Amino acid sequence: MSARCRFGLGGEGGRAGRARLWSGVPLMGAALLLLWPEATVAQEAARQYGDFPVVGGRVAVWIAAQVHLMFAAFVLGVPMFAVVVEAVAIFGKDERYDRLAKEFTRLLLIAYSATAMWGAVLVFFLTTLYPRFWGHLSEIFEVSMWIYVGLFFVESFTLYLYYYGWERWKTGRAKLGHWGLGILLNVWGTAVMFIADSWLSYMMSPPANVTAATPASEIDLFVALTNATWMPINIHRLIANVVFGGAVVGGYAAYRFLAARTEEERAHYDWMGYVGNFIAIGALIVLPFAGYWLGREIYEYNQQMGITMMGGFMSWLWIIQAFLIGVLFLTGNYYLWIGMGRIPGAERFTPYIKWMLLVLVLGVIVWATPHTMIANRQELAAMGGTHHPFLGVLGVMSAKNTAVNLMILTTFLSFLLYRRANRRPTVMWARTATLIQGVMFALAAAIVLFYGVYGYFVSAIVRIGFSVYQVVAVLIAIVVVLGLDIAMARGAESRGEIRWGMMPERSQYALFILLVTFTWLMGLMGFARSGIRQHWHVFEVIRDTSPWAATPALGEAARVITACVLIFLGLLAFIFWLGGLVEKPTLVATPARTELEPAVPSAGGPRLEPETGGI
Repeated sequence: MSARCRFGLGGEGGRAGRARLWSGVPLMGAALLLLWPEATVAQEAARQYGDFPVVGGRVAVWIAAQVHLMFAAFVLGVPMFAVVVEAVAIFGKDERYDRLAKEFTRLLLIAYSATAMWGAVLVFFLTTLYPRFWGHLSEIFEVSMWIYVGLFFVESFTLYLYYYGWERWKTGRAKLGHWGLGILLNVWGTAVMFIADSWLSYMMSPPANVTAATPASEIDLFVALTNATWMPINIHRLIANVVFGGAVVGGYAAYRFLAARTEEERAHYDWMGYVGNFIAIGALIVLPFAGYWLGREIYEYNQQMGITMMGGFMSWLWIIQAFLIGVLFLTGNYYLWIGMGRIPGAERFTPYIKWMLLVLVLGVIVWATPHTMIANRQELAAMGGTHHPFLGVLGVMSAKNTAVNLMILTTFLSFLLYRRANRRPTVMWARTATLIQGVMFALAAAIVLFYGVYGYFVSAIVRIGFSVYQVVAVLIAIVVVLGLDIAMARGAESRGEIRWGMMPERSQYALFILLVTFTWLMGLMGFARSGIRQHWHVFEVIRDTSPWAATPALGEAARVITACVLIFLGLLAFIFWLGGLVEKPTLVATPARTELEPAVPSAGGPRLEPETGGI
C-alpha cells in the first residue's frame, strides 16, 4: 500500500488534503516523521499472514525451521562429543583423543555459520509470513530473546577461543583451562537451546490461565518459560542431540574411511567411526525413557492432545517411527557385530549373535504392529471388528513397552560383549561378578516380561504405571552390570591387539544409514510435536486462520521432511568436503607396547588400547 493511501491522500478529496499537507510542511514535517512508524505499525497489525511462492508460507517456515534445528543439533551435540573426548585425552593421557576432538571442532566453525544463516532465514520468514503470531511471541518473550542473542555472541567467541587456542594451551594447567572453555561452550549452547525450547513448548502447552482473551502484555515471562512441557522437551532434545552428534561423527568417519588411501588413515577413521557409533547408540538406549516422560506430560497437560498424538490419525506416524528406531537398533548392533571380526577373542561370542538378532527382530515386529488396522468393510467383517484377533494383542502398550525394553537390554549386551572381547579378567572374583551380571540381565528381563503380561489383566491407568517399573529394572541392570565390568577391566590381560582399519566397506554404509535415519527421525518427531496442536499457533490461544491451517497428511509431511533431510545432508556433505580441504589431522603414533600386550603386528595408525577394548 502506498504512503498516499496510508494517510488518506488518495481518491475523493485527496487534492484538498495534499494542499493542506504541503502548505504546512514547515509545521508538520516533524509530526509526519513521528506519525509514520505508528501508521505503519497500525497497517501491519491488520496483516496476519504473508504468502510464499509455489510452496506457501507454512512449508517455507517448516523447511527453514527444520533445517535450522538440524544444524542446531549438530552444533550442540558435536561440542558435547568434543569436550568428553578431550577429557579422555587429558585424564587418560592419550593424544589420539585430543586430535579427534580438535578435528571435529574444526567442522563446527563451518556448521556454526550455516546454523546462524538458517536461523536468520527462519526469523525473516516468521516476521513476513506470520506477523501476528510472531508479534505475540515477541511481546511475551522479548527479554529472553535479547538474552538469546547475547548468549549467541558469547557462544561464538567461546568457540573461536576454544578452537584457535588449541595448540597454544596444550599442556599443564593451560590445557585444563582450554578444557574449561569447552565446558563453557556447552553451557552457552545448552542455555540457548533451553531458551528456544521455551518458545516452542509454550506453543504446545501455554499456562492454564492464558486464554485467547488474555493480552500478551499480561502474560508473565517466567510462567510462560516454565510451561508444562518445557523441561521434558529440554531433556529429550539434549539426549537426542548427543545421539545426533555421535551419528554425525560416525558419518564423517565413514566418509573419510572410504576415501582413505593409506592403512594409517583407514585405521584412524575406523576408530573414529567406532567412537561415534558408541556415543550415538549409548545415548539412544536412554532416549526412549525421555520420550516417555514427554508423552506423559503431554497427556497430563491436555488429554485431547495426547489422544490426537497416539490414538488419532497420527497413530500411524508412530508405526513409521517404530520402523525407523528398529532400523537404528538393528544397524547399530550390526556394526558392532561386524567390528568383532577385528578383535582377537571375539569369536567366542559369535554363537550368541543369532539369538540377539532374533530378540531384536521380534522386538521390532511387535513394536511396529498397529493396534487398529486400516481396512475396508469386507476386511473388517472377516476380522470380526476393527482389531485383528492376533495383531490386536501386539498393538497395545504392554507389548510395545516390553519389546523396546528387551531391545535395549539386547543392545547393551552387544556393547558388553564387544567391550570384553579381547580381555581376560585377572581379579579373583571375576567369575562371581560375571555370574552376578548374568543374574541382573535375567532378573531385568523377567521383570519386563512379568509386567508386560500382567498389563493385559489390569485397567489402562494401572498399565501405564507398569512402564515405570520396567524402565527402572532395565536402568538398574545397566548400571550394576557396567559398574562390575569396569571394575573387572582393571589389570585385565589382553587377548590380542585390535586391528583397526580391518573392516569391510559395508560397515561404513551402516554408519551412513544411522546418520540418515537419525536425521529423518528428527524431522518426523518434529512434525509429531507440532502437528498435535492442529489448527492452533498457540494451543487454544491463537487460532491458525491461514489458508494452510489444516494439519498436513502423513504423505505430504513425509515429502517435506524428506526435502529437509536432503537439504541438510547435502550441506553436511559440503562441510565434510571443506573439512578435507584443510590440512589433514596429525595421526598420533600408537604408544609403546606394554607388558600386557602381545607383539602382534599393527595395522598402523592410531588405535584403542587392547586393555580397554573401547573408550
